[in-house]
Amino acid sequence: MVKKRRKPLRWPIRLVEATLLYSSLSSLGFALEVSTGAADAAAPAAIAGYDAAGDAAADTDGGSLYLEVTVNGADKGLGRFSEHDGAIYASAAALRSLGFTLPSGAGDPLRVDSLAGVKTKYDAGRQALSIDAPLGLLDLPSTVLNAQQNSVPRVTTSPGALLNYDLYGTIGEHGAAGVNAFTELRAFDRFGVLSFTSLAQATHDDVGGWTNNYRRLDTTWTTSFPEQMLSLRIGDTITDALSWSRATRIGGIQFGTDFALQPYRITAPLPAFFGSAALPSDVQLYINGVKQYSGQVPAGPFQLNAVPNVNGVGNAQIVVTDALGRATTLNFSMYNTQQLLAQGLSDWSVELGAVRENYGLSSFDYAGKPMASGTWRYGFSNSFTAEAHAETSDGLSNAGAGGSVAIGSFGVVSAAYARSDYHGSAGSLVSLNYDWRSDIYYLNLGGTRTSGNYRDVASLSGSPPPRISAHAQGGLNTADFGSFSVGYLHLREIGKPASRYANASWFKAVGSNASLGLSLNQNLDTSKDRSVFFSFSFALGGNTSVSTGLSRDNGRDAAVVSASRSTPMEGGIGWRASLSAGEGRNGGQAELDYLGGAGRYSVGVSALGDSRYAYADVTGSLVFMDGHLFAARHIDDAFAVVSTDGIADVPVKLENRVLGKTDTNGLMLITPLNAYQNNQLAIDPMNLPADVRIDRVKTFATPGDRSGTLVRFGITPIRAATIVLVDAAGKPLALGSEVRLAGQTGDAALVGYDGIVYLDTLETHNVLDVQGPGGACRAEFDYRKEGDGVPQIGPLPCRKEKP
Repeated sequence: MVKKRRKPLRWPIRLVEATLLYSSLSSLGFALEVSTGAADAAAPAAIAGYDAAGDAAADTDGGSLYLEVTVNGADKGLGRFSEHDGAIYASAAALRSLGFTLPSGAGDPLRVDSLAGVKTKYDAGRQALSIDAPLGLLDLPSTVLNAQQNSVPRVTTSPGALLNYDLYGTIGEHGAAGVNAFTELRAFDRFGVLSFTSLAQATHDDVGGWTNNYRRLDTTWTTSFPEQMLSLRIGDTITDALSWSRATRIGGIQFGTDFALQPYRITAPLPAFFGSAALPSDVQLYINGVKQYSGQVPAGPFQLNAVPNVNGVGNAQIVVTDALGRATTLNFSMYNTQQLLAQGLSDWSVELGAVRENYGLSSFDYAGKPMASGTWRYGFSNSFTAEAHAETSDGLSNAGAGGSVAIGSFGVVSAAYARSDYHGSAGSLVSLNYDWRSDIYYLNLGGTRTSGNYRDVASLSGSPPPRISAHAQGGLNTADFGSFSVGYLHLREIGKPASRYANASWFKAVGSNASLGLSLNQNLDTSKDRSVFFSFSFALGGNTSVSTGLSRDNGRDAAVVSASRSTPMEGGIGWRASLSAGEGRNGGQAELDYLGGAGRYSVGVSALGDSRYAYADVTGSLVFMDGHLFAARHIDDAFAVVSTDGIADVPVKLENRVLGKTDTNGLMLITPLNAYQNNQLAIDPMNLPADVRIDRVKTFATPGDRSGTLVRFGITPIRAATIVLVDAAGKPLALGSEVRLAGQTGDAALVGYDGIVYLDTLETHNVLDVQGPGGACRAEFDYRKEGDGVPQIGPLPCRKEKP
């Protein structure tokens, strides 16, 4: 501490002020907008606590100190203070600007370390002041850690078409045969996707010969708005529904929320944990003992948002380690569920059309009367989500509302009530559900009951909702004894007797390669209706496993032994075989699979009881994009076509995994990709010719829903050569001489050792202008390429230009 016992001279202070105002402030990064005649007035405003009116009050002994200030380890920039008898003083305005909360009657100026719990350390040599203060005296902003970033990648969809197909054929005894063909045709561009699905069947027997049947399934145009999370569907679609309502196939229009358009958005409430740090600290979050987050916070309060990988009850720990190495642990309990929406998030859908009838049996069978429906969910808070549903059609109106609420760490309770009126006959529905889960236990209880003549739109072309639908499920997971579960189901439909079933199951992993399982199902209304199944499986390695099972179903015993080898994802051969024995179920089955780049192919034979047949199955897709046709495996989601601009055999990677090489046209189909997500694609430049220029070797492909995108890496051929330049005496030109093509501007190429220069913008005939230590000279040559490498041309004489 430097003590001042005499009044300081005025001119050194003014000199310090002027210097700080014009140099120290800018070095600290203060943004000052300087204009003529305004600099002197603007600069002091950037100093913490500068108050021209209170200048005299802050200057207790006629001198001012401009110090670099830290508060609880956080840099606060430059502050104005004064010193008297070895103590540091500051104006109330200066302290408030540093984050202190002061009572209205506080003195001005204040001795900084006179505040309760405040400690100061003044370094005169560095002109720095360190202040340590209790958090209760500071009004610091809350730091939000791990804030959710709801980024929406830019979607790029290229025009094209796709045909998915699944061809299945059988041949059996007595002339029995059949062929089924399921196809999906898609056409897509940046405006949306047109999808058309159909099923064609042909069957044969000795009596009737061949019989053909064709049925259209769905025809739908879909366009999406990712920024707004909205989708519009025109054609065949399925209405939205809640847990207590029923979905219906319709032909018409559907418009509403589609969370799949923003897959990076988390729709469920995020657990948030709150704490405070007296000093800049490291923060780590553990959930059920697994680290979920690690980061830093400045001094002050903080909020840490978690994205837990648990469903249900969890235990969270936050470990705060400050700059001095002191660790503090905060413990929280939490409950994570996907049943709720985050606060402020809505999910809605509206539909208008006609009910689809006899789906899969008839191509164009729609109800004669229109229908309309709407569904809505909204997160009023992170613990309560409300919901409502309404629908109407010929003489029918139906509406209901409900909600789900999280009761702390004790699970989620959901309830709903709905009423309907069908041609003047009313009815109602009541639904109640409770769900609680942890990493060891789970319990789910629920039921729906209707009364009166309750009807919905689905009832107009099908069966009405059941009178009673109730269930109870519970489970226990143990490390030593395996997993146990029990369940109960009660179903009573209108005009039918009630059905009540109980079930229990057990599963236990034995080591890392084997597992045991046991299940029991019992009809509580018919004691003889019982089934028991025991299974054992063992993994042999190399994707090969064996299993056996014993069952008793309604008094009939059966046994089965099977072995299989799963098909590798990268392609290859797989197989499976099984033998079974039992009453009327003696037989076996064998199948051979091959997964290739153009599809999956299966053949097999089956003999079970009196049924014997052979079968074959072929699945795959054909894609037309960028004027080319590609054969590929079945494509459910999005894909990309990578172009290397005509260069063949270039390795292509998806998320750092090599998938293959480009074909003779320099193209490769990449599948599957995730729609509306950044899928990283890369090429290996080591397999490219030397005379090409590459804009990038990595990029992100972000295709739309069930669509494709064309990905280019900006590969352009160039005329490149290494040229050897010599002077009139045949000696290499001087190192560092500048070389330009005649008529070109910009940066020059530099001559290296032995007079060699590399140029990659050559023409058929080239004139080089050279500027070196010996003056200017000029060389001419014709470009000729032989082989695949970069040619070397020369030595070329560089002749001095005549004046």
